[in-house]
Amino acid sequence: MSEIKNLVKVERLVGEIDIPGDKSISHRAVMFGSIANGQTLISNFLMGADCLSTVSCFRKMGVTINIEEGQVSVDGKGLAGLVEPTDILDVGNSGTTTRLMMGILAGTSFHSCIIGDESIARRPMSRVTEPLKMMGANIDGRENGQYTPISIRGGNLKGIQYQSPVASAQVKSAILLAGLQTSGEETIVTEPHKSRDHTERMLRAFGVKVQEDEKSASIVGGQSLQATNIFVPGDISSAAFFLVAGAIVPNSEIVLKNVGINPTRTGILDVLKMMGASIEIIPHNEQPFEPIADIIIKTSTLKGTTIDGDLIPKLIDEIPVIALLATQAEGETIIKDASELKVKETNRIDTVVGELTKIGAAIKATDDGMIITGKTSLVGNAVVSSHGDHRIGMMLAIASCITNEPVQLEDAGAIDVSYPNFFEHLSLLSK
Repeated sequence: MSEIKNLVKVERLVGEIDIPGDKSISHRAVMFGSIANGQTLISNFLMGADCLSTVSCFRKMGVTINIEEGQVSVDGKGLAGLVEPTDILDVGNSGTTTRLMMGILAGTSFHSCIIGDESIARRPMSRVTEPLKMMGANIDGRENGQYTPISIRGGNLKGIQYQSPVASAQVKSAILLAGLQTSGEETIVTEPHKSRDHTERMLRAFGVKVQEDEKSASIVGGQSLQATNIFVPGDISSAAFFLVAGAIVPNSEIVLKNVGINPTRTGILDVLKMMGASIEIIPHNEQPFEPIADIIIKTSTLKGTTIDGDLIPKLIDEIPVIALLATQAEGETIIKDASELKVKETNRIDTVVGELTKIGAAIKATDDGMIITGKTSLVGNAVVSSHGDHRIGMMLAIASCITNEPVQLEDAGAIDVSYPNFFEHLSLLSK
């Protein structure tokens, strides 16, 4: 039986919290550490279900990974050192594990099979498998590699110039990781908009040369990764829920510590500023491979806005909670150019609209986004559901902070995927 949480309105949210490590960066740190030469130490690693799926998969390929008191050590085997798994590689609910790992497996000398949960089985994989096939990988799966389970037998890869139809860090990363395994050839990926660049930054931290311009990234094959130490910043996608909470719950002031502010991820900060939020960003002086800041958010008077174009890839995971934010802004907020929401853990357009409508939001779906009219008083006395999607679950939990009656959240356990101590932090701030 799925976990059910009974949630009630809070008077205010006050205090400071350390946001859990970034999910995207935690995944990459384990993967890149596994294919590097030497031992990589990872601090502030996210102990969420998705990232632990990545750990499990690379252990099955012969990598020694130890987890102790929040620090992870990875004894890298080099790109050629992975071994054929004797078992299926189960990615659980993790799309990042699935797609990036395919890029690594595309150049291996062995066979592997990837499977995930019901949500993963519905998510499109051809956006990755097709360019990897163009590079020479042997890949098959349901509907010719469109869906998991997916079978991969690595090939002798060649570099390609690939024009991606979508701005997706997962697609770009998979192709770059495959390109790393060509024989000195260049691989170039061009996108309609620049997607998050954690892979490019981290590859450089591991000693790999990666070239970038406004919409492209390129890599030359034959380079090796050298082990390094990685501090994982707090995940701005997780911080987004408390940023919105601080802005919409009366008499609130929250300090979020050690948050990653990678410029390709800061769309939520841009939106908060556009809507008039009272927000202060205090950057840390030392600049590791990813920039970090403390962020202070206070209760704010908000106004509606339009969110579209180049801004969308910088906040695609934050749109569910931005929709909640918009319910508390005066006027109309329009979100468009976000059809990518349809292929996340759920169809997040339909799910967000359906669940927020249950608690009184004035919101309607469009083909590529949604339109929200505010300011609206949200009502409770409703049963809502995460639909197995961690970001939907957290958004609804934050919404319950301002409903006039209690809310019952079904499948609250989905939140553990990216923020295992979410409810602990919410309770800590509630006054």
